[in-house]
Amino acid sequence: MDPSEYRPRTGEIPTSPGVYRFRDEDRRVIYVGKAKNLRQRLNSYFADPANLHPRTFRMVHTGASVEWTVVGTEVEALQLEWTWIKEFSPRFNVMFRDDKSYPYLAITSKDRYPRVFVTRGRRKPGITYFGPFGQAWAIRESLDLLLKVFPVRTCTKGVLQRAERSGRPCLLGYIGKCSAPCVGQVSEEEHRELVRGITDFMSGNTGTMITDRKRRMAAAAEVYDYETAARLRDEIAALEKVLAKNAVVLSMNADCDLFAVHFDDLEASVQVFHVRGGRIRGERGWIVERLEDSTPASLAADYLRQAYGEADPQAVPPEVLVDTLPEEPESLSDWLRDRRGGRRVDLRVPERGEKRALLETVRQNAEQALILHRTRRASDLTTRSEALKEIQEHLGLEEPPLRIEAIDNSHTGGQDVVGSLVVFEDGLPVKRDYRHFAVRGEAARDDTSSMYDVVSRRFTRYLESLASDEPDERFGYRPSLLLVDGGPPQVAAARRALDDLGLAQIAVAGLAKRLEEVWLPGDDFPLVLPRGSEGLYLLQRVRDESHRFAITYHRKRRGRSSTASALDSIPGLGPAKRKALLAEFGSVAGIRRAGPEELQRVKGVGPSLADTIQRELNGAQRQAGGAQPGGEESESDE
Repeated sequence: MDPSEYRPRTGEIPTSPGVYRFRDEDRRVIYVGKAKNLRQRLNSYFADPANLHPRTFRMVHTGASVEWTVVGTEVEALQLEWTWIKEFSPRFNVMFRDDKSYPYLAITSKDRYPRVFVTRGRRKPGITYFGPFGQAWAIRESLDLLLKVFPVRTCTKGVLQRAERSGRPCLLGYIGKCSAPCVGQVSEEEHRELVRGITDFMSGNTGTMITDRKRRMAAAAEVYDYETAARLRDEIAALEKVLAKNAVVLSMNADCDLFAVHFDDLEASVQVFHVRGGRIRGERGWIVERLEDSTPASLAADYLRQAYGEADPQAVPPEVLVDTLPEEPESLSDWLRDRRGGRRVDLRVPERGEKRALLETVRQNAEQALILHRTRRASDLTTRSEALKEIQEHLGLEEPPLRIEAIDNSHTGGQDVVGSLVVFEDGLPVKRDYRHFAVRGEAARDDTSSMYDVVSRRFTRYLESLASDEPDERFGYRPSLLLVDGGPPQVAAARRALDDLGLAQIAVAGLAKRLEEVWLPGDDFPLVLPRGSEGLYLLQRVRDESHRFAITYHRKRRGRSSTASALDSIPGLGPAKRKALLAEFGSVAGIRRAGPEELQRVKGVGPSLADTIQRELNGAQRQAGGAQPGGEESESDE
C-alpha cells in the first residue's frame, strides 16, 4: 500500500513519549516501536520512504494503518513496547527463541508449606525461580545436597494432602530429606525458616551460612555435643560440595550478569552468564533471526528486555555487563532499576580486568551455540525430510524437491549488476555447484531482465550439457525447484525464460521478503506458509544464501572497479607506483588514511605526488559520499 494513503496528519501526532503500532490490511500488528517524540519518529517513516532501509521500506508499504499510545516517561514506553511485542509477535520485530529448554529451581513461596522443585517452561506468578542452569542433572544433584541442610517440602500437592489425611509422612520424611510439616514434625514458621535458608543460599549469600555453621560446630564440640557438631559438619560438607559445582570466576564477591552476542549472515546467538558471589550460578542463550538492519546496539536493547521483562526483582543483579551498549542506555538503566525494585543497576561495557576476560568467554560460548544450532538443524535428517515434504505439499509438486536451485540479483543503482546461483540437495548446501553471473548490456536494464538473463544462461548450459558427449558437471543437473528472490515480476521472468527453452517441467517459485510470501507463476495471491514451519525455514535459508552469495560477489566487483577508477584517475601515478602503493598500504582506504610523509616512503612518490594522491582520493570520497549516502547495496527483492 502507498504509505501516503494512511499517513497521519503531522498536527494529529503528539510530541510526547509513546509506543506505536503498524497494522496491515487484515489489522494484524506487523511492527511495534517506541519513541521519545512520537511526531518526530512517525514522520521519519513517511517523509521520504524511498530513503528508508529496505526492511523498513517493506514494513511501511506492508502497513495499512498506524496507531499510538502516549505514556508518561521513556521507561513506561520501554515497558509497554515489550508487552505488546510479547502479545502480538509482530513480523517486523526481532523475535527471540531459547536455544534450548533450561531447568530452573523453583520455590512456591505463596503456599502454606512452600515447595522446592526443578522445572522447565514458562514462569508462573507466585513462584520464585533461580537459574537457569545448564544441566538438569546438575541442579537435581545440588538440590539433593541442599535438602540435607534445608529439608523443605518437595512433594506435589496430591502427595501432601494424602500425608495430611493419613497422618504419616512420605518416604522423604522418614529418611530426613523433608522436615514433614504435613504431619506437624515442624511448625509452619519453622518450615518457612528452612525455605528462607535455601532462598538465601541460592541468592548467593553463602559465605555467612558456612561461617556461622563452622562457629556453631566448634561451640558444640567444646561442650561435647558431638551429635550436633556432626550434623553441622555434614551440613557444611554438603554446602561446600554444592559451591564446588559452581566455578569461581571472579576474585571479588560480585553479583552480575554478562551478555555477549555473535552474528552470522542469517542469525545471531545471545548468551548470558549469571554470576552470584563470584561464581557462575546459571547460564542461558537465545537464537534470533538477524534482520537486515539489526545492529549490535538495537539487539542489545532487545535481549536485555527478553532477559528481564518477566524476571522477579531479585533476579536483576546490581551490575549488568554487555559487549555493546544498547540503544538509549539511560532509559534501559532506569527500566532495570524499576525492575529491581528501585535499586540501582550499573549497565556498562567492561574495558579491562577479569570481568572483560569473562565476557570474552561468554562471547565464545555464543559463537559455539550458534554453530551448534545451525549444525543440528541442518543435519537433522528427520527435520530436512519434513521440510521437503511440506514444500512439496504447499507448492503442489509431484515429488519432494531434492535439488533446489536459487537465483538472486544484486546491483548498485543499476550498475555492476550480478547474479548468483546456489544449490541445495536434500536440504543441505552444495557449494561446489555455486555460480556467479555478471549481467551486462540490455539485460542489466531492470530486475526482470536480469532475472531472465541469468535463468536463460544457466539452463542453456544445462541443455548444452545434455547434448554433449561429456556432460558439464557444473550445469548438467536439473533442479526439482527453481527459487527466485522476489515476487510476481521476478517469478514471471524466470518462468518465461524456462518456457522459452522448453523446460516447462521445472517448477518455479519466488520468496518475497515483504511477509515471507511464496509466489507461484500466474497466481494472483501468494501462499503463506506457517511461520514456524520447517518448509518455510528451508526456503528462507536457500533464499538468504543466494542473497548472501550475490552480495559477496557484487561487493568484490564493485571494490575492484572502485580501486581501479580511484587510482587510475590520479595524474602522474603509473601502474608500477599504483602496485607499490597497494602493496604498502593494502587497499585504497589504507592509502587514503596515510599521511603525505607515509606515502613518500613508497619508491617514486615525492612530496608533490603525495599531495596529489591525498587531494584526489579525498575529493573522490566526498563526491561518492554526496552521490550515494551510506554506500549501501540495492538488492532486487520484489
